[in-house]
Amino acid sequence: MTPAIVAVRRAKIWHEVREYPHDPATPSYGVEAAERLGLDPATVFKTLVAETDTGRLVVALVPVANTLDLKALATAVGAKRMSMAEAVAAERATGYVVGGISPLGQRKKLPTVIDDSARQLETMYVSAGRRGLELALRPSDLISLSEATTAAIAR
Repeated sequence: MTPAIVAVRRAKIWHEVREYPHDPATPSYGVEAAERLGLDPATVFKTLVAETDTGRLVVALVPVANTLDLKALATAVGAKRMSMAEAVAAERATGYVVGGISPLGQRKKLPTVIDDSARQLETMYVSAGRRGLELALRPSDLISLSEATTAAIAR
């Protein structure tokens, strides 16, 4: 059981854990999750870690078919510039491996911004903390549990 699953169980919120056989050679973990689970890519969100120009790490969630708009993320968190964090820094801060980073149960509580498209969904899917493991939950529950804000950060 991953820290993300422990977090949703502890919070007593509705969720489902979905597992699929992960292919280590896949070029996109999020797209793989959507395809393997037969889900609409607009409902599956990838968890990315970005870094402000001052070195602060921020978690961003965008649908797997989209890319992260770093300028929009910078605006959302009040930074001048953003860049993608190095994988080692993301793994160290979250406690998860790249491709399995969950927005929940992270080692270090990071500011989190979820693309506002999530608000239109009944259910969204995020990594449950391991490659090949997804967590289904209500967007409002994820926003509350991760203390996230929402903004238009996907292109």
